Amino acid sequence: MTQAERDAAYNNIAAVPDSAALTAARIAGSAAYRAAHPGHLDLPYGPGERTKWDLFPAADPAAPCFVFIHGGYWQRGAREENAVVATGVAAHGWSVALPGYTLTPEASLAQIVGEISAALDWLQRENRAHGIAGPVLLSGWSAGGHLAAMALSHPLVRVGLAISGLFELGPIRDTYLNEKLRLTEDEIATLSPRRLAPVAKPMSVAYGGDELIALVNDSQAVHAHRRPVDAVGEDLNLPGLNHFTIIGELTRPDGALVQTALRLAPHMA
Repeated sequence: MTQAERDAAYNNIAAVPDSAALTAARIAGSAAYRAAHPGHLDLPYGPGERTKWDLFPAADPAAPCFVFIHGGYWQRGAREENAVVATGVAAHGWSVALPGYTLTPEASLAQIVGEISAALDWLQRENRAHGIAGPVLLSGWSAGGHLAAMALSHPLVRVGLAISGLFELGPIRDTYLNEKLRLTEDEIATLSPRRLAPVAKPMSVAYGGDELIALVNDSQAVHAHRRPVDAVGEDLNLPGLNHFTIIGELTRPDGALVQTALRLAPHMA
């Protein structure tokens, strides 16, 4: 493959002509959601500017908690821009929690993975003080899907949902993304979920039928990799959805990803 072909294989923005409009709508919806639910925002779990939580507790503290890690290829995006994903599961009585994390190149990928673990440590200690005491479903989109898979082993987490994620870092090193990621050989070996022993907890994998083929293949491969230890997690190819429209399936009570979360709920006890 040429360099241009390698870059195009992972360039979601170029692959979706209206990605800018879809992103702007998500950011606007998230600002409105945060403004309507201001009680537990910007809670620091670490010393960094971005190492903070936004929490949206349900009326019932014992309700399940949907933790969502934002995407952006580990180098853009923010928890504040994704609060709208809370709307779908919140309509079913769930709590929702969104952690932020430092971006590359300020932080290495290994540091980011460590921050997500620290964020979950904080949530395990402090959740009840903020009205959240239920079992946790850990989810993430795009780079957040990778981070969710990496943190599935955390003791707070019962089940996972990786959306349009990235699970093998080797090919990414050879693309434009590595200018900021600066992946090392050790990071590729130790932070690629497909190279690690699968965690024996349910994790569904979802992706759009109109996603870039590299991401489709990656999701299908990680699901197959996990199958020996996970008979519950689904391999969900959602027809007609791309890397940006798929996130809308979290914003409606009847959205496909919301329904996936509900199917995982019985395995959170």
